[in-house]
Amino acid sequence: MKTNAMRILESLSIPYKVHTYEYDEENLDALHAAESAELDPEKVFKTIVMKSSSNSIYVFCLPAGFEISLKKARAITGSKDIDLIKQSELLPLTGYIRGGCSPLGMKKRYPTYIEETALLEDHIYVSAGQRGIQLEVDPEDLRRAADAQFADFII
Repeated sequence: MKTNAMRILESLSIPYKVHTYEYDEENLDALHAAESAELDPEKVFKTIVMKSSSNSIYVFCLPAGFEISLKKARAITGSKDIDLIKQSELLPLTGYIRGGCSPLGMKKRYPTYIEETALLEDHIYVSAGQRGIQLEVDPEDLRRAADAQFADFII
């Protein structure tokens, strides 16, 4: 089964590999996904969606074991204040559910930032837009497909 993320990569002739795993409804975090898929957790990037005080939406991709620095996120986005969106907002805003949110193929294009440490890797893994499926892709190809920017925003 093809996801929107896969279709986007294919439309841009970007090579990718699919990694599937059994996900756990009770534990949907990226570290658990990396363990379940037997992937290097430093290369598994989670997708976090945030909202500014002016209601602008921003997407951040970062390694599974790290957190976003709100100070750095505010500076990157030029926002006075920024915070995680409510879980109930994820599906209406992105078309994705928790544990299956991809930086590719959201309902709308939002400004997207990929943690610059991704550039140290020859490939990283991101959600394919469905629980239990990770895509292996070159970080620069992901940046191009997501129309993203590399930035330093982790703690």
